[in-house]
Amino acid sequence: MSAAAPASSTPRANVGVLLINLGTPDAPEPSAVRRYLKEFLSDQRVVELPKILWQPILRAFVLTTRPRKSAHAYSMVWTEQGSPLAAITKRQTAALAAIWGDKVQVAYAMRYGNPAIGPAIDQLMAAGCDRILIAPLYPQYCGATTATVVDAVGRHLASLRTQPSLRFLPPYYDDDAHIAALASSLSQQLAALDFTPDILLASYHGMPQRTYELGDPYFDQCSRTTQRISAMMGRPIEMAFQSRFGSAKWLGPATDDCLEQWGRAGKSVAIFAPGFSADCVETYEELAIRGLESYAEGGGQNFAYLPCLNDSPDGMIMLEKLIGRELSGWLD
Repeated sequence: MSAAAPASSTPRANVGVLLINLGTPDAPEPSAVRRYLKEFLSDQRVVELPKILWQPILRAFVLTTRPRKSAHAYSMVWTEQGSPLAAITKRQTAALAAIWGDKVQVAYAMRYGNPAIGPAIDQLMAAGCDRILIAPLYPQYCGATTATVVDAVGRHLASLRTQPSLRFLPPYYDDDAHIAALASSLSQQLAALDFTPDILLASYHGMPQRTYELGDPYFDQCSRTTQRISAMMGRPIEMAFQSRFGSAKWLGPATDDCLEQWGRAGKSVAIFAPGFSADCVETYEELAIRGLESYAEGGGQNFAYLPCLNDSPDGMIMLEKLIGRELSGWLD
């Protein structure tokens, strides 16, 4: 009979944290983008149409035309470390792991694409975690973002015989730590500009108007975030919505329309995206690149995109506070 392996002198943490962001294709290529979009746009929380109606449209039209255009957008912002979203989320994970050391095991996953949620949970459990905090990095709740994470986690747990205890990071759209981090970051970035913007614009990812009318709190939470940042900074902040898709009516006003209008009026503009925890194609390409084009088409002269919190000192202090609070009782 073989002897038991000696116990490690350093006990393994049994608490895990899984950061989750929206997702990214594996490469800035049409085939990879097509796989990503197929998974993303097949989620009925994202496109709230009956499958029998939507899937033929998705397969025959959307997936035959949009991947090439989206791949070009991704290629404009892709880095040596991969997509900005993946690279930044990985750095956020490493920073939190360094903060907590042996007390907490920190991993990350993407709701769509890789690394996937199920395997990430399995890896944390295999490493000894029987308590896991799921941390969707969406400040504002939306059925098409936060709720889909809960769906995916639940589906995976339904396949497991042994399950960990779970907690979920709640939306933090008006949390003091989030507002303070945004105000601090924005103040520093505005001070570094070579012009004083007439307009400070908060641009959020769009949502169909029908979704709001059915009771999704996203619009109200975006409004609350904007109001609180404005109050803390002591200056007015405009709010608009980007990334419209399809022919349905979406929340407004539209970011690109606002930028073109302010360009024609000769107003200087600084834009930021407080609905994103990390920069991605929707911020770098859609706002910083195409947003500037919309503004310049109207004749505007002074425009700046202000990056997200990402893994900046302000951003990491915020995440440590928010997540550390939710770990209360699990850590000594």
